[in-house]
Amino acid sequence: MKRVDLVIIGGGSAGLAAAVGAYDKGIRDILIIEKMAFLGGILNQCIHNGFGLAEFKEELTGPEFAERFILQVKERGIPYVLNSTVTEITKDKVITYCNAEEGVVEVQAKAIINALGCYERNAGAIGIPGDRPAGVLTAGQAQLFLNEFGYLVGKKVFILGSGDIGLIMARRMTLEGAKVLGVAEIMPWSNGLNRNLVQCLQDYDIPLYLSHTVSKIIGKSRLEAIELSEVDSSMKPIPGTAQRFDVDTLVLSIGLLPNNYLYDSLGIKTGRSRGSAVDEHFMTSFPGFFSCGNVLHVHDLVDNVVAEARVAGEAAALYLQGGLAESEPVNVVPGNGVGYVVPSRVSLEGEDKVAFKFRVRVPSKNVYIDYTQNGKIVKSVFKPVIIPSEMEIQSLPKSLFEKEGDITLSVRPKEDN
Repeated sequence: MKRVDLVIIGGGSAGLAAAVGAYDKGIRDILIIEKMAFLGGILNQCIHNGFGLAEFKEELTGPEFAERFILQVKERGIPYVLNSTVTEITKDKVITYCNAEEGVVEVQAKAIINALGCYERNAGAIGIPGDRPAGVLTAGQAQLFLNEFGYLVGKKVFILGSGDIGLIMARRMTLEGAKVLGVAEIMPWSNGLNRNLVQCLQDYDIPLYLSHTVSKIIGKSRLEAIELSEVDSSMKPIPGTAQRFDVDTLVLSIGLLPNNYLYDSLGIKTGRSRGSAVDEHFMTSFPGFFSCGNVLHVHDLVDNVVAEARVAGEAAALYLQGGLAESEPVNVVPGNGVGYVVPSRVSLEGEDKVAFKFRVRVPSKNVYIDYTQNGKIVKSVFKPVIIPSEMEIQSLPKSLFEKEGDITLSVRPKEDN
């Protein structure tokens, strides 16, 4: 059996940054396990620009951003295996992976970082009525086919869901000659970044249908048309509102979920983000098991992914060196208007500050984010505008909080002040 100090599962942006973070803090015995034939993960198919403004202070494409971290890993001589799938992790930190060259391999680790990323919700997740013809696929699949394989997946396209990948693909397919007839969003607001709404839809006169969903798929062997209906406050199609669009392709951009199955199978506690519940060092409820990036909670910017992963790598190094102090944490709880918050618990010893990352449930204007503990508002942060599609990061001094009592984050309208 191989023995490695630190095993990192996933060689995308989070895994690469975590490896660099751990190495730079003194850990040399590292192994990255990547299921694809190359490092970089999903960034390799994101050929649009907009990456790296925070991390590198310049605008890069996804492959350019990935290459920066791949070079950092190679310069440090950090080992990695490709085309390798992790099939099991035990509570004793034994990782089993397999590939065509080595067969089935077991690795005994002292610490593990889960950086597997996220996966897309598909048609089966929402149960659209109709048959199952060719031409219905996720935005990530469409992006892969077009940007890496050179295949335009359709000529008359409709997009369901206003996630960022779907918005970007609306523009991308338009530039390649397809006709994008519209984007529908079941919520009364968009789930994409504002810049993508402008640059990908408005700049190309692509209509956005809010409070709408696809109520029927039409076609047998190949998609022929869809029916689009308005939805009520319960997100149910309203009878009599259906309109038909003749299309050959329906692209689904209906959400991303943390790909946390390896940790879930161990019984590691899960947070409201559907990733693991972690502390401010990104360590889970099992000592030595860390999680970071989109497998923990879905980020909107890769710059935030690598910043978080670097901290997780540094914390794993500290754990391996015996310097990660253990103290009784307090829980961090999402309250009114907050969908989730990371971390799920905080030790009030050590560092001066803690970064709270969260998303709100609905778009709001002129609100306070209240940090409440033991019945008192400890800190209020005013936000003139806050939207679910943009992750918030607020760093606060640990000295604000008491060492007992849950910390609750909630949204409060300004007029209640």
